[in-house]
Amino acid sequence: MDTHSIKMDEPIGETRLDRGVQNVIGKGIDRLEGPLKVSGRAPYAYEHQHAGKVAYGYLVTSSIGSGDIVSIDTDAAMAMAGVLHVVIDKHGVRASADPSDAKPAAIAGKVTHFGQPICLVVAESFEIARDAAKLVHVEYKATEGKYDLHAEKANAFDPGEQTMPSMTEKGDFDAAFGKAEVTFDATYTTPSHSHSAMEPHTSVAVWDGDDLTLYGSYQLVSTNVGQLAAALGINKKHVRIVSPYVGGGFGGKLGISPEAVFAALAAKEIDRPVKLALTRQQVYQVTSRRPDTIQRVRIGTTKDGVVTAIGHDTTTGNTPGDDGFEPAGISTVFLYGGDNRQIRHWKADVNILLGASMRAPGEAVGMLATENAMDEMAEKLGLDPVQFRKLNEPAVDPQEGLPWSSRMLVECMDEGARRFGWDKRSVRPGTRREGEWLIGLGMAAASRKNMLQQSSARVTLAADGSALIETDMTDIGTGTYTILRQIAAEMLGLPADKVAVSLGDSELPQAPGSGGSWGANSSGSSVYAACEGIIEALAKKLDVSAEDLTLKDGTAIAGNRQTPFTQLLAGENIVVTGKFAPGKQYTATHQASYGAHFCEVAVNAFTGETRVRRLLTVAAAGRILNEKTATSQCYGGQIFGIGSALHEELVIDTRTGLLVNHDLAEYHVPVNADVPQLEVVLLPERDHAASPLAAKGIGELALAGVGAAVTNAIYNACGVRVRDYPMTLDKVIAGLPRPSFRSAAE
Repeated sequence: MDTHSIKMDEPIGETRLDRGVQNVIGKGIDRLEGPLKVSGRAPYAYEHQHAGKVAYGYLVTSSIGSGDIVSIDTDAAMAMAGVLHVVIDKHGVRASADPSDAKPAAIAGKVTHFGQPICLVVAESFEIARDAAKLVHVEYKATEGKYDLHAEKANAFDPGEQTMPSMTEKGDFDAAFGKAEVTFDATYTTPSHSHSAMEPHTSVAVWDGDDLTLYGSYQLVSTNVGQLAAALGINKKHVRIVSPYVGGGFGGKLGISPEAVFAALAAKEIDRPVKLALTRQQVYQVTSRRPDTIQRVRIGTTKDGVVTAIGHDTTTGNTPGDDGFEPAGISTVFLYGGDNRQIRHWKADVNILLGASMRAPGEAVGMLATENAMDEMAEKLGLDPVQFRKLNEPAVDPQEGLPWSSRMLVECMDEGARRFGWDKRSVRPGTRREGEWLIGLGMAAASRKNMLQQSSARVTLAADGSALIETDMTDIGTGTYTILRQIAAEMLGLPADKVAVSLGDSELPQAPGSGGSWGANSSGSSVYAACEGIIEALAKKLDVSAEDLTLKDGTAIAGNRQTPFTQLLAGENIVVTGKFAPGKQYTATHQASYGAHFCEVAVNAFTGETRVRRLLTVAAAGRILNEKTATSQCYGGQIFGIGSALHEELVIDTRTGLLVNHDLAEYHVPVNADVPQLEVVLLPERDHAASPLAAKGIGELALAGVGAAVTNAIYNACGVRVRDYPMTLDKVIAGLPRPSFRSAAE
């Protein structure tokens, strides 16, 4: 088996993907695994069957938010018929692991947040385990907890570099802001969010001697293997994770979770396979959340609207010892110009569930603040919001001075404004009315830093003319199966249905997994590399250069010869492992995806109810690998953004740290009636510095800024600004003028 490696030290020019001989890449072809999912034949983690008799687990969780575990009385539970065991183990973990952690934090006799796992009851059925768990008595020594971010803001500290540097400065912000001709200074707050994936966290653990196989629902299989092994205190060579289908993640399944560790412990101790599925309430209470934020945004400009100073200060909360922060300023660093810049992040210790990555960590909530602030500043200057943003379009990265690898933000705003009819927007809020509904238009920019990771994939061109892709990359509903198939089909000149894809098994070559919008670009680049190796091998068989070889419809064409693969391979397979690494281009250029959102809302003049009537997203994210899956990703981001603006709030009881609305009945996300007909426009772009595919991430870009477009539209409709998200009708109605029933009737 050969290896073919690519390191992006230089931009890669025109490739076979640009020539598109097979005409597969970029097309909106249907998902490879779609028929399996809609017919119920795609096995999710909990559905894996085993020859051995399976036992079932149920977590016992804490009823306090902070303290020490004094004792655990399991006698009553063990006396129940059908109960097999209660797992009380120092290796048990208290919440999901951060994806960058070597292992998840252990319980260690402590309670750090309400609902924290304490132990696991194992029984012959789920129902017996659940009922027995209620009989486990835990005695605590409670300590005073910290459950309110606002109350702890004064005690916040610099957590140091995490996803990004916690402190980023350039020039003299304080001096420039003090001298600015026009200034803006406001504080925005966003609540905690829950990932709320449709498939709950589940694991099935099976031991064979010293070797563990865990069927789980995870996004980063190669990383998760190491975390699970470290949590169990064993060598990772003894751990295999299988995760071929994931029913949604949004970041909530990046790090290994308590159910995996407890299932593995239980299966070892009773010598039987163990299934453990978290209830919906437990998913909310014991996995992770997006932290709530307090964000102060300051902008200083000339009287003509040129930004001279921009500041963005964010405070977030996380459990003691977990210093991850919500990087709300991640786009503020580069999105707009300004010689004097100050982007700072602080973390406060709170006894609330682990704060971790959630779709578009940083941008999702950071741009709620900054894109509202840009609109507020535009109004103060008497400028159109699009005009103000274009006026402050930087020629290079304003922080580091790096050239853009590609940047089409202005094109996205212009195209969106044209398509949406932005020129018909009423400048003065509250002046367009249809009966009792006030109508408004709003917009916001979008950006998402492009992230690349090392990746590997094995591609086999079989003697029968078919191909197989193997990598431990995951598909969390984003279309990875289909996109990797398209890349190989285009590179190797095969019909798409001649390419099979195997994913989500840690025994396969390591990929970076699904997260950070790096998945398709990184894993796809390793598939690309493997295909290049196969092409070189085919060219060698024909005694021609790879550049002179055309592959189409399962044949190799060189000069006047056209040879079917089946004849050329002569009964032998070609197997190549492709390896990809970002290289110098990743740091020599500033790489990001860009977009613009335009929204029309109707606000009821009497009730404050908001209805989103139109929503358009225009995006530029390099080569679009599959138009259908990319558009679907944008739909999901748009809906997510509507929820962030109007619905989504994880309510925390500041007396105990309980997540009050810990189910889908009370944690409100948009439903069909909340979502209008959505429109997505994907602008043609190639970013040859970003990857061999000339692509960039789009999944998280689609969410960044959407909520601000909605709330900016609400202000244009009714003149009400709310800086405390979500913008629920009670907050809107408080700012509305006393309604005139006469004017409504007229």
